[in-house]
Amino acid sequence: MAFPYLEAVLGFMILMYIFETYLDVRQHAAHKLPTLPKTLVGVISQEKFEKSRAYSLDKSYFHFIHEFVTILMDSSILYFRILPWFWKISGESLVYLGLNAENEIFHTLSFLAGVMVWSQITDLPFSLYSTFVIEARHGFNKQTVWLFFRDMIKGIALAIVIGPPIVAAIIVIVQKGGPYLAIYLWGFMLILSLVMMTIYPVLIAPLFNKFTPLPQGDLRLKIENLASSLKFPLKKLFVVDGSTRSSHSNAYMYGFFKNKRIVLYDTLIQQCKNDEEIVAVIAHELGHWKLNHTMYSFIAVQILTLLQFGGYTLVRNSKDLFQSFGFDTQPVLIGLIIFQHTVIPLQHLVSFGLNLVSRAFEFQADAFAKKLGYAAPLRAGLVKLQEENLSAMNTDPWYSAYHYSHPPLVERLAAIDEPDKKTD
Repeated sequence: MAFPYLEAVLGFMILMYIFETYLDVRQHAAHKLPTLPKTLVGVISQEKFEKSRAYSLDKSYFHFIHEFVTILMDSSILYFRILPWFWKISGESLVYLGLNAENEIFHTLSFLAGVMVWSQITDLPFSLYSTFVIEARHGFNKQTVWLFFRDMIKGIALAIVIGPPIVAAIIVIVQKGGPYLAIYLWGFMLILSLVMMTIYPVLIAPLFNKFTPLPQGDLRLKIENLASSLKFPLKKLFVVDGSTRSSHSNAYMYGFFKNKRIVLYDTLIQQCKNDEEIVAVIAHELGHWKLNHTMYSFIAVQILTLLQFGGYTLVRNSKDLFQSFGFDTQPVLIGLIIFQHTVIPLQHLVSFGLNLVSRAFEFQADAFAKKLGYAAPLRAGLVKLQEENLSAMNTDPWYSAYHYSHPPLVERLAAIDEPDKKTD
């Protein structure tokens, strides 16, 4: 008797939905707490706390509905064998257009086109409500309806341009890969990720945002001096017009080898009136670079990708696996999709482990900035970001341990203060 792969996948999906909903309920209860954590009393204003609480509760209610609809649709698609039916329909549409349905690349692209249309239709109501109701209600949304749809159209156009060559390459590699298939797939994805990391900030990101050099002045001079003191090869320092879409703030860095760039959101500059707070945030980000966190994360992702492709090669010819999901044939893309579903348990464990590592990295980057003498401005900057982004002030320990890639503010402030307490 064949192993019931579909039933096992559906069972685990539902179990994970129940477990994560339980965590969501715990976090929702934390959002409802009427007082700040003791550590934040006198640090966060009562006005900001009330606004943060209202924002978090609104997002929480929305999240419950979104997750319920998502699990209902995903489980229905699998249980009622919608995927094999859609694969068949996509092949018939090719015949109708006078194309060869036996060509797996054409068939796969037809299938993906339909999936893209379906996902856009089903995701659109949630995206619109999140952006123009929740985000707007709490003063974050700055984009117009036209800008929203223009971004969506640009995203679809990019997918149409970039997607087909990548899909075609993967199919050819799987068909021709032989015993070294996992290595070939991993090598292709490695090259692809490096290419995308190179062209995204230069060619793709400017399609959605405007990047301008940070004007000459004290802030620029302080950041350049900090980078120089750490031997960080800063080549360009940009400000991005994040305020055209949202008042949320952030900062990040990117680039290879001797060509590093730092990007500040204009909202960050507007919110942090003290330059030292912004420089402290940059010191934290440079800490990630100096401590090789980015490199470690990249290597970890590559190892996981190779292992994942190795697992795929073990099951890609399993007729029982494909038949369990309703397929009589074994298309490459469908095999990858089914495999992703079968390793969901492992993916959850890996995600949890990566979050643990990420939180440890955040503490280390905070400690790095503190050693540079930025303890006070970093503390002030973290509080300012928490306030201005209306981030959750009260967090459930189980929820944050499972979901958060960054430690809650209370824990970060305690870690920054801890060395000072030891020296008293």
